[in-house]
Amino acid sequence: MDWLKRLPGSRKENPGLEWRILRKLPQAALIGTLLSALYAVSARFFDNGLPPAELLKVVQSADIVAVAAVVLHWTVVFTVAIGCSIVIVMKGHAYVADAYPLSDRDTPAE
Repeated sequence: MDWLKRLPGSRKENPGLEWRILRKLPQAALIGTLLSALYAVSARFFDNGLPPAELLKVVQSADIVAVAAVVLHWTVVFTVAIGCSIVIVMKGHAYVADAYPLSDRDTPAE
């Protein structure tokens, strides 16, 4: 059974900016994750002469901010990937799933 049939005369558009963005997304995800991890790790090494209780609060706050930044960054990367995928699909050939002929009436059928 042929579910989708290509519409005659439909054409596929040339690839554009969406493919370039999609190819750079893994690198962007990795760089954003590493920058957030670098922030959390740097909070552990630079104590600035703080007492241990204050240092613990600073480290915990840095961890929370780093995790939140990673989750936000991954969400943005995933959303951009979905947008690029939608553009790629929309630039492809046109298909019809279940075409049916319309009756040529000016008034509705009763």
